[in-house]
Amino acid sequence: MNTNLAGRVILITGASGGIGSAIARRFAGEGAKLVLHCHRNQDGARKLQRELAAVESIVVAADLTKESQVTKLFARAVNQFGRVDTLVANAGSWETRDVPLHKMPLKQWRSTLDCVLTSAFLCLREFFLIVAKQKHGNAVLIGSTAAVFGEAGHADYAAAKAAMAFGLTRTLKNELARVAPHTRNYCGGRINCVCPGWTAVPRNATKLTNARMIRKVTATMALPQIARPDDIANAAVFLSSDTLARHIAGQTLVIAGGMEGRLLWQPEEIDPSTA
Repeated sequence: MNTNLAGRVILITGASGGIGSAIARRFAGEGAKLVLHCHRNQDGARKLQRELAAVESIVVAADLTKESQVTKLFARAVNQFGRVDTLVANAGSWETRDVPLHKMPLKQWRSTLDCVLTSAFLCLREFFLIVAKQKHGNAVLIGSTAAVFGEAGHADYAAAKAAMAFGLTRTLKNELARVAPHTRNYCGGRINCVCPGWTAVPRNATKLTNARMIRKVTATMALPQIARPDDIANAAVFLSSDTLARHIAGQTLVIAGGMEGRLLWQPEEIDPSTA
């Protein structure tokens, strides 16, 4: 199918990461122009840019929790390409250690909400200002199954991603459609969210070498396998296409092999006499 994304300007936050780089490669395959955002991993972003030399792209480093840096990121994109057609809000981070809520420092809570939720807010606000001028644009938010099922030991991350996947997505579908209205020849501005489950990316590599961990995280999936970054990238490209997804807005798509939740207890942890 023709996505009609050739020549479109796609701004991807966190483009140097495992999922972000897969998204960039997929859009490059469609002939899109790319704004590859990174924070600290500029070497990784430059390497990706060289790999995708067949399409026009720029690399922009920015701390997305800083208002002024987000403004400059989008200004660079507009100065280079004249417009931004799609925002893929992929950047985010979390504390890799399990930290139960009663032991969670306020500093961690605030840091996670800033890195995940505030960064998305700042990027979306700048993007909406651009869309209001060009009367065209769509966005894809990258959430997490933590938003849908929760994630013990990661209440901060689950709360931030849930706000993205539901509160923001479902509210902004109405706002974006007014900023970029439907016309006879245009479907209107759209925003959707993709929620990946466990995905084979470098930051999960250590955990995914543990056979017991793999069994645990796939035990609740109809399709018991770890997602690949391309699984997420394909969905992002589909939802960004006004041709293929013209009538899809405000939706949260879970890509996790039919996951229904996480096991709360391992069999050996249950005492049958008290069950």
